Amino acid sequence: MKSICFLLLCALSSVHGAAIVTKPVSYEQGGSKLEGFLTHDSSATAGAKRPGVLVIHEWWGLNDYVKGRAQQLAEMGYVAFALDMYGEPATTDPKKAGELAGRFYGKPLMAERARAGLDQLLKTGLVDEQKVVAIGFCFGGSTAQAMAYSGAPLGGIVSFQGGLLPAPADAAQKTKAKFLILNGAIDPMVKQEDAAAFRKSLDAAKIDYQFIDYSGALHAFSNPNATRIGEENNLPAIGYNEFAARRAWAHMRLFFDEVFGPR
Repeated sequence: MKSICFLLLCALSSVHGAAIVTKPVSYEQGGSKLEGFLTHDSSATAGAKRPGVLVIHEWWGLNDYVKGRAQQLAEMGYVAFALDMYGEPATTDPKKAGELAGRFYGKPLMAERARAGLDQLLKTGLVDEQKVVAIGFCFGGSTAQAMAYSGAPLGGIVSFQGGLLPAPADAAQKTKAKFLILNGAIDPMVKQEDAAAFRKSLDAAKIDYQFIDYSGALHAFSNPNATRIGEENNLPAIGYNEFAARRAWAHMRLFFDEVFGPR
């Protein structure tokens, strides 16, 4: 009996006595069947509406790492929805991941597919629609930028080691979100000249942004699995950096306080 109780306690995370609720959510966009991951603490169903966070996965797809990030946000008191960009199982094959992500770059579909995920978050009825942000990792960071440029109703976006998408010509008229760009200073996928051009485009569009470089950080620096994945797949450009990861998460929390206001 004691062992059963122990297992039940281990199976439930809690925030101030409230269990963390997780739920798969099926939806569609453009004829593709998708399945996202909703999580929040159980008290959110009875209390006042909460700030919402849309979580966008790396090019690997919606895997346990991204779901874990969503649960971290739920433990912080937010309603989090990890969307599904692909409608396919997550992969560990870089070639397959590149093919899946490559369907979206430079196309309206990137923002449209992400917007479908945002709609699911808002449909929960748990979220204050005036307090919503999107965060994304790598491919997901680029997607969050594309969403913001499309005019999605976001107060802010956080791009963790994302590819940089310069602001389009109409960004000043459409973009409502503040930007927090968290970048690995030695990420070979983000060249310094590209970063300079990106910042120049944000300045031209008068977008409120912060661009933070973390010294010694490669691509995917915030993912604890990145070094192993890089070694297994001969991808020297990616690697975990514990100090950069901690600082980035702390910077995200400060950004949330600014966007959402005191809680």
